[in-house]
Formats: sequence, structure tokens, C-alpha cells
Amino acid sequence: MADGTPSAAVAAVADGPVLEVTIDRPKANAIDAATSRELSRVFAGFRDDPDLRVAILTGAGDRFFSAGWDLNAAAEGEEFEADYGEGGFGGFGELPGLLKPVIAAVNGMAIGGGFEIVLAADLVVAAEHARFWLPEASLGLVPDSGSVRLPRMVPPVVANEILYAGRRLDAAEALRWGLVNSVIDASDLMSEARALAARVLEAAPLSVAAIHQIRDRTRHLPLAEAFEVLRSGELTAYEAMLGSADAVEGPAAFTEGRSPRWQGR
Repeated sequence: MADGTPSAAVAAVADGPVLEVTIDRPKANAIDAATSRELSRVFAGFRDDPDLRVAILTGAGDRFFSAGWDLNAAAEGEEFEADYGEGGFGGFGELPGLLKPVIAAVNGMAIGGGFEIVLAADLVVAAEHARFWLPEASLGLVPDSGSVRLPRMVPPVVANEILYAGRRLDAAEALRWGLVNSVIDASDLMSEARALAARVLEAAPLSVAAIHQIRDRTRHLPLAEAFEVLRSGELTAYEAMLGSADAVEGPAAFTEGRSPRWQGR
């Protein structure tokens, strides 16, 4: 995976602990079931490789991040509920055991499933010309993961307008609603994504994994129940962090005025 092109539609290249994944399906980086399965394979490899800590996902070109589900494939008979791989549509949003951050670098339009991929990312940087919308209802379909994720992320009336009426968001609006971390010039997009990845890499890997697991396991719970889960001993990544050498190294490095040397154990 370190220096490969897994398929003609998906490129994955590792730069140290950062895996850069590019969807490359002209003209709109639309995703059919085979491409989604390939993305699932790439992100499963990312999950399982101890040397990889952050992934950046973007689209080829400067017009489309992804137009979502490939409607040409649908016209040729591919079903809406096809096998998209163990990570679900787009490869990582439903991937079991993924406790590493994925950064979406949105280089253009994120439509339908492309927008849903953005909603599943941990961090998002967007080019100034990026646009986001969910047209599924107007096509007689439903944005499955978008219908689950979006109402948890923005006020209900905003989510409803996007979901029911196909409201389109430009990058500035997406930033205002907290759907992206930053909006920058397109020429600086990947540099910004890499800089954000570098900031994540300054944190202890076990801490990042523990935070990821705590978030995933508790965000739907009332506060008291969330703390019960946190203290239950069932969160394996959290327990691994508590007993780790890195949990000793961090305070020691701070006291000694030096950068910590993370071992991931």
C-alpha cells in the first residue's frame, strides 16, 4: 500500500505515517460498488497498519471531490443497496475498529454520497469553490448515512432543508455550520490537509485512538450513561492508553521541557 495504485479508480500513497487516498474516476469521481469496495480495502489496510496514523482523502482534479453514487452504474443495473464493502459507501464511514482519523480534503463539489463521505470524516478542509448538497430525495432515494449524521451536526431546520429540499451549501456556509474546519484557496488545499495531519501526529497515537473510541461509543448516550461506559473497562483503546508507556512519557517530556517520543504502547 505504501506506494501503490490499488485500482485505476483509487490511488493510495503513504508518506511516512500519513496515507493519502485519491478518488480518480473522471469526470465526476462518482463511486460505483467496485470502487467503494476498493476504498474499503484501502481503509481496512490503513486501520490495520501500525505505521499509519492519519489518512487524507481527496478527489482527482479541481471540480469534483465526488459526485457520490455512480448513477451510470445504477442505470446499468447496480442496486442502491449493493455490496459497498465492509466500510460502507466510501470505504471508512462504517468500518469496524477504525480508531484513526480521516481528513477529507474537499477539492470541489461533494454531492450525494460524496457529501456523506465528508460528513463521516473526522476533520475537513475545503477549497473556496467547494459545494455540498444531498439531492437524493429529488431522485426518489434517501441519503442513508446523511440522514443519520447530518441532524446530529447542524440545527434541525437546517438539516431538514438540506435533506428534504436539497439546499446547497457553499464552503463558507459549511464552515459556519461547523461541517468543515477551514476554507482555503484551492492551491493550498493539500498543504493545509497535510499540516492538519502533522498537528494530529503530535498527539500520542493511543490517546487519539482512545478519544475516537470514547466519542463513537458515547455520543448517542445521556451524560451519566456516557460516563458509566467510560468507567466500565469495556473501552479497550481507553484502557490501553491508561496503562501505556506513552502515558508516562508525555508528562515526563513536559516536565523535562522536550518533545515526547511516542512509542504507541
